[in-house]
Amino acid sequence: MTRTLLGLLMGLTVTVAAAEVERVTIDSGALQGASADGVASFKGIPYAQPPVGNLRWRPPQPVKRWTGVRNASSYGADCMQEPFPGDAAPLGVQSDEDCLYVNVWTPAKRGERKLPVMVWIYGGGFVNGGSSPAVYDGSEFAKSDVVLVSFNYRLGHFGFFAHPALSAEQKGGLLGNYAIMDQLAALEWVRRNVAAFGGDPQNVTIFGESAGGMAVHILMTTPLAAGLFQKAIVESGGGRPGFPGSRPVSGPGDSGEARGLVFAKRFGVAGQDAAALKKLREVPAAAIAKGFNMMTMNDPSYAGGPMVDGKVVLGSPSPLYAKGQGARVPLIIGATDADIGFVPAKTFDELFASFGADADKARTVYAGNPQAEFRAVSAKVGGDQMMAEPVRHIARLRTARGQKVWQFRFSYVAESLRKQWPGAMHATEIPYVFNTVAARYGKDLTAADAAAARAAHAYWVGFAKTGKPEAAGLPDWPAYDPKSDLIMDFALTGPQVVPDPWRPRLDLIEAVSDARERAPPP
Repeated sequence: MTRTLLGLLMGLTVTVAAAEVERVTIDSGALQGASADGVASFKGIPYAQPPVGNLRWRPPQPVKRWTGVRNASSYGADCMQEPFPGDAAPLGVQSDEDCLYVNVWTPAKRGERKLPVMVWIYGGGFVNGGSSPAVYDGSEFAKSDVVLVSFNYRLGHFGFFAHPALSAEQKGGLLGNYAIMDQLAALEWVRRNVAAFGGDPQNVTIFGESAGGMAVHILMTTPLAAGLFQKAIVESGGGRPGFPGSRPVSGPGDSGEARGLVFAKRFGVAGQDAAALKKLREVPAAAIAKGFNMMTMNDPSYAGGPMVDGKVVLGSPSPLYAKGQGARVPLIIGATDADIGFVPAKTFDELFASFGADADKARTVYAGNPQAEFRAVSAKVGGDQMMAEPVRHIARLRTARGQKVWQFRFSYVAESLRKQWPGAMHATEIPYVFNTVAARYGKDLTAADAAAARAAHAYWVGFAKTGKPEAAGLPDWPAYDPKSDLIMDFALTGPQVVPDPWRPRLDLIEAVSDARERAPPP
């Protein structure tokens, strides 16, 4: 009898312990997650009301409480979009306008000590992307005693849209940048709720790549994000002229409102009153997304991403940092060594004419080899302009104001792709940072690839924990100093600290970019 009762009590204890790991109560209700391999995950948690119907093109609204226990074992829908072929991070679920969901990975066994939190912001040009791709799985962070949070934010015409009728409706409220408002709402959700998952709301690192990296810059420079994070990482986030955030929401010329009127005409809506806005909100979500993605994002009816509204988005990051604005938090910033970039030139002469008095020097630096192929050279110039030089420029601006910055360049290429790629392409560092290379490369994964992932992941984890990218058994990564110009290169042979070998290239780009920033607006 005693033995049977003891067995029952032991069984009850095990059941309760499992429930404690998988069941969490947050400010909107109770959640039932899933547990596997030492990681508890909670997915598809609403952090705002569905932005549909009358809530389309409005700031995210507080989520309504639910009763009972909500199943949080699978992703919610990613935000409405038309996927594009060849995406290296394909969505794992369908997209839908009802998409404002957050996901959390945390250790299944947690002590009393609050764990550092990392919040991932995906890229995709602000028109594609989501939190469901397999390479964004946060399990490895949880196994490293970090709480990983990801979330969805509105994209394309759903995330960035202005119209005179909207301006009249909001009456001085937040306008246009609904995607960034979503990001702010998600960070507010983290502050209120992450402690329930074992996370420390006062030790939050935001990190993002491409459009996600650009979003980190915006969050660093908007006063609305003050206090919502303590550290930041920008991967291939640009920040120089041409950065989204230069077009105004309203005003004469090429404003967001002007583009919104063009978009409305596509659906036969010509008015600028409340009735016109009602008709636009009744347009099916699939019709708004149709034919629009990374391949077609230069549509003249699209606002082009973040717009200057003076409240959410204050402008491009570089001039703001130059004025000493922006969150004073530790920063890791970098790009890949074959990163993305675009130049309008069609010939070598056109390409190097853009360097002005330095045209001959630029030709020597970029195309000194007589066998140089134009496409490869223009790709280097474009990548330097859009990604590599802004990294150094922003590192210098923030360092000059006493803020700690660590600069990197990711040049590791998976062994299976070294004959195909000229270097590490845009976004290819992500599965290494997440240590999800097995999901990305499958049977082609090698021991060297796995080691490169463990190293990159360890530095990101170290930064989240201590505010410095420290990793046991790996090279020390010094804070950036413009005098030494040292960077961490995630190279084929492993992480190594080196003086930036691209300094002559970036000096040339710097002169052109500085001149563009000083030039008066057209």
